[in-house]
Amino acid sequence: MAGPHTIASIFTSDNGASPAVLTTASSDPQSITLAYADVRGQCERFKQQSTALFGSEVPPGTVLSSFLPNGLNCLLVFLATTMQRSVAAPLNPGMKQGEVEFYLEDANSKVLIVPEHTGEENEGVKAAQKLGIQVWTVGWNTDAGGIQLAALGSSPVDPPAHKHADTSAGPKPDDIALLLHTSGTTGRPKAVPLTHANIARSMLNIANTYELSKDDRSFIVMPLFHVHGLIGATLSSLYAGGSVVVPARFSASHFWPEFIASGSNWYSAVPTIHQILLRHELPAELPNIRFIRSCSSALAPVVLAELEAALKAPVLEAYAMTEAAHQMCSNPLPPAKHKAGSVGIPQGVELAILDDDGNETSLGEVCIRGPNVTPGYLNNAEANAKSFTEETRWFRTGDQGYIDKEGYLILTGRIKELINRGGEKISPLELDAVLAKCPGVAEAVSFAVSDEMYGQEVNAAVVPKQGAEVTEELVRAFMEGAVAKFKVPKRVFVASELPRTATGKIQRRVVAEHFAGPQ
Repeated sequence: MAGPHTIASIFTSDNGASPAVLTTASSDPQSITLAYADVRGQCERFKQQSTALFGSEVPPGTVLSSFLPNGLNCLLVFLATTMQRSVAAPLNPGMKQGEVEFYLEDANSKVLIVPEHTGEENEGVKAAQKLGIQVWTVGWNTDAGGIQLAALGSSPVDPPAHKHADTSAGPKPDDIALLLHTSGTTGRPKAVPLTHANIARSMLNIANTYELSKDDRSFIVMPLFHVHGLIGATLSSLYAGGSVVVPARFSASHFWPEFIASGSNWYSAVPTIHQILLRHELPAELPNIRFIRSCSSALAPVVLAELEAALKAPVLEAYAMTEAAHQMCSNPLPPAKHKAGSVGIPQGVELAILDDDGNETSLGEVCIRGPNVTPGYLNNAEANAKSFTEETRWFRTGDQGYIDKEGYLILTGRIKELINRGGEKISPLELDAVLAKCPGVAEAVSFAVSDEMYGQEVNAAVVPKQGAEVTEELVRAFMEGAVAKFKVPKRVFVASELPRTATGKIQRRVVAEHFAGPQ
């Protein structure tokens, strides 16, 4: 199947004047609307400024990390980084210094990009400065030509006169475009490199699934430092010649007014956001919504039914992973059937249900392969050996499921012990290691509990050292200073001992049932 080979396929000669990116509704006087040619021009402007700051042209393969909130600059930094053959490594701006240090070191980042006016007290800046990594700031100034890069604490660099890039020197299919980390069952996050070819095929697959065209406008509510927001909702739309609205943050109270005023006709989100929107007042006159997409964690059939009844639009659940450059399966558009409780049918990928030995079975591990799948984890032979079958190169997702008689995938559970909090995958082993550093704690274990809003929530149980005084408040306060907010346990149980199996092992499922009840 023919298709695009790099992210540069977004910028075709026939879409230059078409609107590509809007920051808010066009009726907002503060809104910025960029056509495709404008976005391409801003990528060249970024290249010129980054060359000046780096001291020479940035070599292909150089990792540029970013620590940015959602918005125009976040998207432009990603696109411009990849277009100059650098590797984009966007980070969650809610992370703490220690977390940022790990990701910067593991990615071998040479630069960290933060918002303009950021001070040295910023968690990312502290991490980068400790490691001796350059820190650049990014802002936007329409009167000065658009995107503005500067060294931390300095004035923006003055690039040469605006010009379009030489497309012949653009990215190559095998160039790594994006480097993200995904939580691993060993406790150490794994670096997932995605090539231009991986992302290009994923853009094509998603555009085909939802029949995206230049007439579609996606309202972005998911973070652009995750593949869901970046590839699933944004790049897929731009590949199809459509447009995207990129507000600075998701706000339930502003969502519908901005969605309607911007002329958006679809959005993609995690179930948590769908539920939040259902709890807020709906517009008196519903907009024309072509479809609603749900992904990154399981959507309860009752929520799907409520959404469709309230918004008069088909709700299509999808199945995705970072390692697959996002989408693997999705329920199709009407008139084809979309099933509650199913993540749909394979979309541009091969899918098989395999047992531990790599043989096909009716109920087992969901495995995939295709041009969108990462070539392998970065510098992690052990993880690659466990995650890819040796000869056939099936990627093991860690999810258990089966394919029904109509070819739809039903997920039945998680084989690997990851906590899925509203689409954020959290390694309990990573949290265990941090909890063990809490003053007065002798033993600790984190685990998932069911949660109506997030699907799963983080809980933990700790055993104090002899004579130590440990409270739930103390442990939570310690964790708030050590990990991103979404990883902080909602409940911490302080106990004299932890439940164990007959052989003395700790099983998270048993611990969860002991402290939080049946899950």
